[in-house]
Amino acid sequence: MLLTITRNLEHALLQSIFEKYGVRYDSLSFTVPPRIELGELALPVAFDLARKVRQPPSRIAGELAADAGRLPGVGGVEVAGGGYLNFHLDREALAIALARSIAEGKFGLEAGEPAGKTIVEHTNINPNKAAHIGHLRNATLGDSFVRCLRFLGRQVEVQNYLDNTGVQVADVVVGLERMQNRTLAEVAAIGGKFDYFCWDVYAQVSDFYQRSEENKQWRSRTLQAVEAGGNPTAELAQHVAMRIVDAHLATMARINVSYDLLPRESEILHLHFWDTAFRLLKERGAVYYVDEGKNRGCWVMNTGEAQQEAVRAEVEDDEKIIVRSDGTVTYVGKDIAYQLWKFGLLGLDFHYRRYPLPPGHPGGPGHRLWITAMEGDGTPAPRFGHAERVYNVIDTRQAYLQSIVVQGLRALGYTAQAENSIHYSYEMVALTPACCEELGFPLSESDRKRPYVEVSGRKGLGVKADDLLDALEEKALGEVEARHTLPAEEARRIAHAIAVGALRYFLLRFSRNTVIAFDLKEALSFDGETGPYVQYAVVRAGNIFRKLEETGEKAPALAGDHPGLDDFLRENDEIWDLVYQAARLPEVVRQISQNLELGQLCKYAFSLAQKFNLFYHKYHILSETDPQKKRHLLLVTDLVRRQIEKALDLLGCEVPSKM
Repeated sequence: MLLTITRNLEHALLQSIFEKYGVRYDSLSFTVPPRIELGELALPVAFDLARKVRQPPSRIAGELAADAGRLPGVGGVEVAGGGYLNFHLDREALAIALARSIAEGKFGLEAGEPAGKTIVEHTNINPNKAAHIGHLRNATLGDSFVRCLRFLGRQVEVQNYLDNTGVQVADVVVGLERMQNRTLAEVAAIGGKFDYFCWDVYAQVSDFYQRSEENKQWRSRTLQAVEAGGNPTAELAQHVAMRIVDAHLATMARINVSYDLLPRESEILHLHFWDTAFRLLKERGAVYYVDEGKNRGCWVMNTGEAQQEAVRAEVEDDEKIIVRSDGTVTYVGKDIAYQLWKFGLLGLDFHYRRYPLPPGHPGGPGHRLWITAMEGDGTPAPRFGHAERVYNVIDTRQAYLQSIVVQGLRALGYTAQAENSIHYSYEMVALTPACCEELGFPLSESDRKRPYVEVSGRKGLGVKADDLLDALEEKALGEVEARHTLPAEEARRIAHAIAVGALRYFLLRFSRNTVIAFDLKEALSFDGETGPYVQYAVVRAGNIFRKLEETGEKAPALAGDHPGLDDFLRENDEIWDLVYQAARLPEVVRQISQNLELGQLCKYAFSLAQKFNLFYHKYHILSETDPQKKRHLLLVTDLVRRQIEKALDLLGCEVPSKM
């Protein structure tokens, strides 16, 4: 709606400017007036035109206003400040269009979004131990971004890549086989939280490697066995990886994250994806063989003559290595093959099998999860891959590796695909000193004075995702029980929704390239810019309709007629501003699809919740004696609560029944 009005207005003004003054602009830059009573859009183009055609800006603005005022959706145009064009939208038309679009499940969406598939790869936790707090930021960013793209009507495929043949898995296998002397049968018999058990094994392996040179050799030997497959070590590695994958899926289901496909690194190797990509890279001269120095026997990405000489002089960056001297493939090498497959450029495909969904999965009854396999099970699978654009959600520390992947595509001549390979980067998650102490981590005096404490498993500050969620839910449960007397199951369900809303909102509200200092108390606060504050606004609005229903009254139908609405909105600028802000949701989401900053959606939801709370306190809706005014107030309440609820849904936050 708003976008359509703005586009039509821009098109008409560009045409009018050319016809009247012979000046051609590619686009126009609209601004927002400082107060809603001055209009919803402003345009200073008359000042620039005045210099070009040597006419007063006020005269130019008046001539343009006469044309623009006749456009659908525009209620009027004023000339202000000696040449500004202030546009007033048709308030009733916009409110009714918003109401009907929500009734149809469109939430103010407009046509014109690009076709073609988008792949978003996120989460990507090494399947060697439990998920930690940093993984939660990756998953929430990726999941909410997917929700935003789908809200805009895009076709999106969500992938969670499983590095089941990587170094981290090999390290756990070394710990199980060499430190603990366990067989596959003995490992399979381990009960309890297996991802927690492997967390401790992984932490102990570093010390094992330091004990002797012989111990250090086991990493390379084990990795070779895991990559080769068809041996007891590889079988143990796959058992470890897939049990932990199940744990990760269960953890992510707790925060409303789901996937379409689990591509496994083992199939990239065994189905010859990597062999094919490696052959292409060698044919195009994108990689070269190092025959001397520190990295003798390695294949390295060709990044130019100067850097190539640096490699030979042993001052190169090891991250350029594609194949190690022992013949094993690095992460970046396999990722080049994977990226080629995502775009449908490899000429090869996986086999697929259905994968069981975790308990409480958020994908809905029709959702299907697939995993790559060496052989299919006969079930027809969707056409995976073949994307036009790919977003890889990976932290900022992987920026160089991601650039090497893109460089690999360019070296193979896939320039368009390289341009459409987007690294969705983000910074780490730390903890406030207060949060550390609440979670039971002892701190030194110097740590207590820091703004945040960096999470580090090796320093004893590895915060497991499930432990953090448990702590949030327990604190939320205490708040719920203090406010309501409810059955235990209902209280826990509400506490879960509040905890997840608090967590996801907190992780999303900051700029993605800002280090987050997570704080339990701040995240769960019902005041300030938090998930619970926004959730409470929707619950408060819902209570109005619940009480209305208890009296036997009916709320006005969104898609119905609303006589007198135009006068009501014209007479109440403050209420109109609330409706106008509610209508801006698609515009905000569209901006996020371009700049990748989900914090804008958090700020939008918070601002709309604030405005609604002011409206709620000022207007006593249920006791309003004027029937028509009451209907209009109920309509506005319904529009706003549904838009806030949809914004929360895009953020992955549910609205609890009570708070």
